[in-house]
Amino acid sequence: MGISSFRGPAIEAENLSRSYRLRSGWLRPQTKVIEAVKDVSFSIEQGELFGLLGPNGAGKTTTIKMLNTLLLPSGGTARVLGHDVAKDPVAVRQRIGYVFGGDKGLYDRLSALDNLRYFAELYGVEPAGQGARIQELLELVGLSGRERERVEGYSRGMRQRLHIARGLLHMPEVLFLDEPSIGVDPVAARALREMIQGLSARGITVLLTTHYMAEADQLCDRIAVIAGGRIRVVDTPDALKASVAAETVIEVEVVGATGGHTAALRALPGLREMDVEEGEGQVSVLTMRAKLGVDLYSAALSILSDVHIVRVSGRESSLEDAYVAIVGRG
Repeated sequence: MGISSFRGPAIEAENLSRSYRLRSGWLRPQTKVIEAVKDVSFSIEQGELFGLLGPNGAGKTTTIKMLNTLLLPSGGTARVLGHDVAKDPVAVRQRIGYVFGGDKGLYDRLSALDNLRYFAELYGVEPAGQGARIQELLELVGLSGRERERVEGYSRGMRQRLHIARGLLHMPEVLFLDEPSIGVDPVAARALREMIQGLSARGITVLLTTHYMAEADQLCDRIAVIAGGRIRVVDTPDALKASVAAETVIEVEVVGATGGHTAALRALPGLREMDVEEGEGQVSVLTMRAKLGVDLYSAALSILSDVHIVRVSGRESSLEDAYVAIVGRG
């Protein structure tokens, strides 16, 4: 893999912003400005595996597209290995790879080998070294021996591994992974996580977006949470979990809870927040967080005394708890 001679951060974003103008109406057209990303600042060290987390529409993909030169910033600056994304986009593109989740970006009627040959030509990989490079990547992503099969017969996990191989063809120093495990089954997702950890161990800087909190917790050295286009916090997974560790967290699975029950639970003294996850039928999972020392158990069970309680359990605070609290505060 390529090793940079640049000694600064791999990625630097300073007050990065992106806005869109939307026109609506015909007889009386109106223009509305949408701020997708607002004054985003963070830096990523070389070799770091950095997570960018946030709800849908928070600005994650817009931020990544500005960093990899697919979108021009409306304001602020961003540099990749010292190269400005707006002023020197060619130098940035030579040093980065971009892998996104989903089925696009590959040719189904071609084999994996032919896909990689095609993209190697597009990326300007030297012809003399293409064969060895492709074989190295096929082994890295676990597709060696199946490279002559058409991609249309590949599973979602195999496609994602091929996406990663494609993104690594030109030996990038920085790799953007935009929800790489979306829609992938648990076994394939575990293989992808192991592969991503291996990339970081090779010295590649990785910027990862994901909606899977356990994945971010396992993989990332640091995490930035973005909501409403703004960065809310940047810290390690352990530090984020510690920020909500001084809480009582209980989960109650019930059958037949009504809006009256949840309203009464939300009104409990000391309750910080409550999430309601609807299951099949009338099953609901209520996750409640309160100040440490607050007796949620007896108060919650009293309110739910006239419905069927399947289980009640307490647990330690997780990265998901920290994420929900941060986004909720925003």
